[in-house]
Amino acid sequence: MLSATEIQSPMRVVIADDAVLLREGLVRLLTENGHDVVAAVGDGDSLVAAVEEHRPDLSIVDVRMPPTHTDEGLRAAVTARERVPRTPILVLSQYVEVSYADDLLADRAGAVGYLLKDRVAAIAEFLDAVARVAAGGTVLDPEVVSQLLVRRRRDDPLRELTPREREVLSLMAEGRSNTAIARILVVSDGAVEKHVRNIFTKLQLPPDEEQHRRVLAVLAYLGT
Repeated sequence: MLSATEIQSPMRVVIADDAVLLREGLVRLLTENGHDVVAAVGDGDSLVAAVEEHRPDLSIVDVRMPPTHTDEGLRAAVTARERVPRTPILVLSQYVEVSYADDLLADRAGAVGYLLKDRVAAIAEFLDAVARVAAGGTVLDPEVVSQLLVRRRRDDPLRELTPREREVLSLMAEGRSNTAIARILVVSDGAVEKHVRNIFTKLQLPPDEEQHRRVLAVLAYLGT
């Protein structure tokens, strides 16, 4: 997957969050880093309308928005993906809501992310996640990954993977590139590439466009 430095700038971004301070903070963060915020809205209906109008490179969406502050943002994100297929969506949430992550991943199309709002404070990592989702990747908060794994079915599709291959796949689920995985595991890029090829083979994912296979491997890992 592409790193943040490999994404052509600027990106056209829609932001949907009813918390004015966070919304304006995201607008400032993105514009200061060369991106164009084409719409900043505070409710789900406005998000859908903005996505249909602007066809942005990425939408950043709060899960909970008016009127009930439950899952309006998530439902609007799913609707936006139905209206504009494969439109990249990065969802932000105050808490881990596993069912919301399931809904977001359900179409298996990639270009989705789910991060806890606390991660925005780690600016470099957040901007990297923004770039990865816009490039078609799947980026999940480590806490989301952990809770999704608890719910994984007993018929584990990963039973043939070695512990190291599972470790590599776990980092893939967090949206890490091969180079980043190699750095974290203190191994060579070639070793990671070999593990990734073995993962694809064991999960019976035939040769295809690389990004697509990574998404399918991550979805198998999460048990969705």
